[in-house]
Amino acid sequence: MQHPKVVVIGAGSLFFGRQAIWQMVHSEHLRTGTLGLVDTDAERLEKMAALARKVVEHTGAPLVIEASVERTDVLKDADFVVFSFADRGVHFRGVDCDISVKHGVRMCSGDTIGPGGIFRTLREFPVIMQICKDIESLCTDAWVINYINPTAAHGIGMRRLAPKLKSFALCDIHHMPHIKIAYAKRAGIIEKDEQFTPEIDAKFDLLIAGVNHFMWMLKADFDGRDVVGAIAETIKREAATEGDGGDTGAKAMLNDAIGYTLYDIFGYIPTAVGHTKEYVRFWQGLDKNRGLVTPLSIWQTAPRYERHDEMWKQVDGFLSGEIPIGDYMNAFAPDLATDVIENMWAGLGRPFYINTFNEGAVTNMADDAFLELLCDTDMQGVRPRPVGEFPRGLRSLCEQVLDTHELTIEAAVSCRRDLLRRAMLTDPLAVSIVDSDAIIDELLEAEKDALPKQWFD
Repeated sequence: MQHPKVVVIGAGSLFFGRQAIWQMVHSEHLRTGTLGLVDTDAERLEKMAALARKVVEHTGAPLVIEASVERTDVLKDADFVVFSFADRGVHFRGVDCDISVKHGVRMCSGDTIGPGGIFRTLREFPVIMQICKDIESLCTDAWVINYINPTAAHGIGMRRLAPKLKSFALCDIHHMPHIKIAYAKRAGIIEKDEQFTPEIDAKFDLLIAGVNHFMWMLKADFDGRDVVGAIAETIKREAATEGDGGDTGAKAMLNDAIGYTLYDIFGYIPTAVGHTKEYVRFWQGLDKNRGLVTPLSIWQTAPRYERHDEMWKQVDGFLSGEIPIGDYMNAFAPDLATDVIENMWAGLGRPFYINTFNEGAVTNMADDAFLELLCDTDMQGVRPRPVGEFPRGLRSLCEQVLDTHELTIEAAVSCRRDLLRRAMLTDPLAVSIVDSDAIIDELLEAEKDALPKQWFD
């Protein structure tokens, strides 16, 4: 067995599988290892495995490729296991959002908070726990990395219910150093990415923390000078422009305008606005007076399917030779999960934003609060860097999100309707008991074939 062995559960994930292959062949620390690919969709799995083998052949990397629809065929001796799967994710996000908006809850993403986040947890977490049991028997010492939204809820569940496993959760929004470079440009410190030198990095003291998708810039100093105001002014100037990693749909709409409005209210800049705007009630269309920003646009299923189709066409092009495989090497970039894996395995000493237990980093929140924090990582573990106190107002909103996640995990494990109802009514988007009950009723019925049968006994 060649190490490190990295196993991807859900290798057909277009937003991770292709990048994982890229990083595994590029990294001098990973390219001599093994990449295990697992997916229940045999056709997609075969495409990703064929792509990986073609890239390995083209680059000459000594990387070993394993692939199977049966995870137990691949998990043995894994050093890292990454969860990146979803049961008909695009379809059910559409179902969640369409049914919720009928009853007064608007969601632009629908995968982390609100009814969408709750029901995605109900669908995915039971499968996560089944996989954790296999990991406990086949590769107990592996680091388990959750990449499935709601990443904080699933991360909480794994730490609570599979405590023997070494686990944490990730979200690629705050991928270091890219997020720091982006804010250095917004602060006017640099104009181009290539100007971000180690000297600039050392002078730029950026502190971001919170719950996943509900993250806030607590500090931004350059060479001892506060640049938060400069960043905020840039956001204000760019207000109402679109653009979020190529996504021009609902999640990208009006992010600068909303981000600046939240900064104006709380005094801190939200750093994941495409999701954060869904965590608060302000853009639910409940205003009696005209608001400065229009209500949230609703998640659109058809455009996401179209985007996925284009991605698969690209994969097919690489496999058929219509697109030279050499172009693959310039089409992608490092992925957060494989960056973290490389850093841990090789002991490179780079910090990353990780979703894990607080462990005293935020001094006015519980040690087991599951937060996204800048951490040092190696094969011995994940260690959050000190943050200090979290601001009042924002801290209470974070606690409400965490309580929703904790209750959702309890509901997912027990299949108890009363706990599901409690989670739904704790959620920050809930404003009506009867509407929340109606959402629960309709979503349980609409997603019956994707949920554990115990919900209907």
